[in-house]
Amino acid sequence: MTTAVNFLKKMNEEMEVLLKSVTEASWMAQTTGDAEWASRLSDASTKFNLFFSDKDTYELAKRLSKQEGLTHEQKREFEAFLTSMAENQLPEDILADLSKRSSELNLRFNTYSPKVNGKEYSANDIREVLINSEDVELRKKVWFASKEVGKVVEKDLIELVKKRNEAARLLGFSNHHEMSFKHQELDRDEVFRIFRELIEQSDPTYRRLKKELDERLAEKFGIQPSDIRPWHYVDPFFQEAPPSKAANLDRFFSGKDLVKLTTDTFNDIGIDITDLYEKSDLYPRTGKNPTAFCTDMDRKGDVRVLCNLTPSSYWMETNLHEFGHAAYFKYTDHDLPFSLRSPAHTLTTEAIAMLFGKMGKDSRWLSKFLQVDSETLAGLAPELEKYQQLQMLISARWIITFVIFEQELYENPDQDLNSLWWKTVEEIQLVTPPDDRSSPDWAAKIHFTLAPVYYQNYLLGELTAAQLQRHVERTISEEFFTNETGKLLVEEFFKPGAMYEWNEKIRRVTGEKLNPQHFVELYC
Repeated sequence: MTTAVNFLKKMNEEMEVLLKSVTEASWMAQTTGDAEWASRLSDASTKFNLFFSDKDTYELAKRLSKQEGLTHEQKREFEAFLTSMAENQLPEDILADLSKRSSELNLRFNTYSPKVNGKEYSANDIREVLINSEDVELRKKVWFASKEVGKVVEKDLIELVKKRNEAARLLGFSNHHEMSFKHQELDRDEVFRIFRELIEQSDPTYRRLKKELDERLAEKFGIQPSDIRPWHYVDPFFQEAPPSKAANLDRFFSGKDLVKLTTDTFNDIGIDITDLYEKSDLYPRTGKNPTAFCTDMDRKGDVRVLCNLTPSSYWMETNLHEFGHAAYFKYTDHDLPFSLRSPAHTLTTEAIAMLFGKMGKDSRWLSKFLQVDSETLAGLAPELEKYQQLQMLISARWIITFVIFEQELYENPDQDLNSLWWKTVEEIQLVTPPDDRSSPDWAAKIHFTLAPVYYQNYLLGELTAAQLQRHVERTISEEFFTNETGKLLVEEFFKPGAMYEWNEKIRRVTGEKLNPQHFVELYC
């Protein structure tokens, strides 16, 4: 037992030092766009991976994990270390090469700015055009411009996919996709079964709402519904539902302080996030990552959010989403061993982020925090409910599209990926491709580079969020915003960290393991 205790203590101490180097370099790379920081991130990531790659340490961990008398906490520590070690049993040169390739591609994404008529367009600029402009030619040009980065990264991204596959085969897997599901404690057959069933169960509702949406957009642009193309939607990948005029809440956020609204939201359920603003980076600036994310720098309370806030409904929801992650990280019990001071799974932290992100269009939230009057809310409520339903179904279809394509990408990266992408988009999202389009539009999505085989966790997170929401509303309060809700989340969901396997955590909090039927009942 002493050997196991000493082993775990040493591993936790070394992991803490190495991970801090990774998070610091990553934060600087994402906030500056500086190639030097991208290089430092590559080096730090390589060292971190090498820490888990030593074969003698791996074999020792396997032996010690089978000792009699280990506590539950120690068993979970060994599970965490063994998972990390299993995927890093690779030669040093391969680990370094994979890290370098990924960092360089990520830098290219962050620093690439498409141009339209000689003007550079940021991600926010592109969103602004697709949400508000009625100039179809401009929308079309901006949409095509948003895909240009795909051509810039395609060749090296496919090469990275092949290198990831080669590494996975060295570890006994058929490809990187299969390996990633295994190491994430996900049953690939079960996940894809759930996703296929969601498509089937949502199909009548999705087709009806999508038809209504296309008819509304056709009327807006003076065309036939059959002429609707990707640039008529509000997101380059059709990830979001374009709100109707009534459901477009941007007017309520003009001149509003999104940070204060976020603070008020979390304070109302007894969760304090104000100390996290000092080191966060919340407003647009040249060179920084144009999207949004949250990172736990040290698992001791230094939690940071990167956003590019403008006073809009989209960025309100995004900020609530990211600070959902932040609250989870902050309130994880810091007395746990370092290896367990993290969410049970990425899908569980996504669940919390999604639970809060959706509040930006929830009537209860609009009344309480934006103080929208009851008469206005009464008029908005039906539209918002319908919008939320459409948004969830569009989001689910988009995630499933990405996940199915990504599996095919790793199964055969030499196939005609451009055609496969649009075939998958058309079949699942029901989006008509541009005429005669044969470009790597899929590669313009940074997640293929930055977060490989991660996207399924977004939808699993949505399913978990739906289950949590219904549990709160049924057992605590239909109003949701109560101290009891905050106490449940902090004490039962956040604080235990990774002490329990993700599905066991869901069972402990809600009384049952993940049940997709809650999502179906809410949105289908």
